[in-house]
Amino acid sequence: MNELENSNQKPMSVKDWLITLLIMAIPLVGFIMLFVYAFSDTENVNRKNWAKAQLIVLAVVIGLVILFGILFGAIFASALAGSQNY
Repeated sequence: MNELENSNQKPMSVKDWLITLLIMAIPLVGFIMLFVYAFSDTENVNRKNWAKAQLIVLAVVIGLVILFGILFGAIFASALAGSQNY
């Protein structure tokens, strides 16, 4: 078990990062792998923290898109309703 813990603490090589980024580029598979990387107990700590950060950024971006969608949707609906008077 100690050897496994040590391998999870080692810095990831460039090759490991390239493979990770290639996997992330595959639609849907990359999204699923973010959860696997973030919540797996056997994953490298560097990749695990990176995946958690990616999920947090993704959640913030989705929240902002929804917020701005509602905001601009309301503005657009108000403008359309106001233009029917002319």
